[in-house]
Amino acid sequence: MGNKQIAFSPPDITEEEIAEVVDTLKSGWITTGPKTKKFEEKIADFCHTSKAVCLNSATACAEMTLRVLGIGPGDEVITSAYTYTASASVISHVGAQIVLIDTAKDSYEMDYEKMEEAISDKTKAIIPVDLGGVMCDYSRILEIVERKKTLFSPANELQEKMGRIAIVADAAHAVGAQRDGKLCGEAADFTSFSFHAVKNLTTAEGGAVVWRDIEGVDNNELYKKYMLLSLHGQSKDALAKTQLGSWEYDIVEPYFKCNMTDIMASLGLVQMRRYRVMEERRKEIIEMYNRGLEGAPVSVLEHFGENYTSSGHLYLVRLNGRTREECNEIIMKMADEGIATNVHYKPLPMLSAYKNIGFDIKDYPNAYALYENEITLPLHTKLTNEDVEYIINTFKKYVK
Repeated sequence: MGNKQIAFSPPDITEEEIAEVVDTLKSGWITTGPKTKKFEEKIADFCHTSKAVCLNSATACAEMTLRVLGIGPGDEVITSAYTYTASASVISHVGAQIVLIDTAKDSYEMDYEKMEEAISDKTKAIIPVDLGGVMCDYSRILEIVERKKTLFSPANELQEKMGRIAIVADAAHAVGAQRDGKLCGEAADFTSFSFHAVKNLTTAEGGAVVWRDIEGVDNNELYKKYMLLSLHGQSKDALAKTQLGSWEYDIVEPYFKCNMTDIMASLGLVQMRRYRVMEERRKEIIEMYNRGLEGAPVSVLEHFGENYTSSGHLYLVRLNGRTREECNEIIMKMADEGIATNVHYKPLPMLSAYKNIGFDIKDYPNAYALYENEITLPLHTKLTNEDVEYIINTFKKYVK
């Protein structure tokens, strides 16, 4: 048993975050209030968007976006077979039909040609997944939905103003990433981020959604719609109700409850201030891994290219020619040496929920091939250089 204990993805919390949370607890305002609003402004600034909405998860952000777009029964939404359940479950929540696309060969991105073939007159949105922190090819996706414009039949005013399929990015992993000169948040029509405990920027649980300006659409109206959806359809939020004598409100629709609290937002405000420094550290670690694994029989997710920079969320490794069983054995051996590793992901068609809807992994050979030999190594800002060396040396011992 190794004497080292290396966690897979612990939160990086400093005294600064703790002080900010204490400040919130003492302020008398602990649920959605001034800090949540401030955090939303900071996210919008960071992503170069007009607005941001903070909710209690990236899943809520994606689902409420589909609802803002008026997507529901009778509609189809396309997403990747190689992702976490949240990318697809939200489609099911709104009553639309899930359409899963295989990845391209040896790629973590959807096969864009297959994606194009899957577009029908029922398709209302596409949910691309920025896996590991690397942004998808949004200019290509946009080109495809523009080409397929003639198939699109809008069901409401917002869809009419967009005039095509909506691109709703699952950027749970990708806050801070860039591609083709655009920041994550500027590339898709709507973009959801996750601030879950294991993410690069954390609020324990939580998420945010940002969007590009849409011609003829008032951003304040869109923002209000998210607020209604996430607070029971109540016409006045708790902050407004604190005005003396101002208790009266209406419920416009029987909506949902998924707001962010000021406690969560106070964590986020400090994490946001520290974000670029933490991101730099992730890059250093990725470069150490890349150097350390040179010449080993593995292929790794390329986090940096001439036209893109990843957020450096996950260090995905494929063990060339190995089976899942062999990889699982290595995972156990690494654990014996005190190193926690992980697998991203078991493709959706292999999980009961999606099998039960009728998906079959045989139709997704490329996604299966990725899963067959994937191991994710720890990548987080609590790792020391010595930890990284230890992980590399231990891993190489078993990969040979």
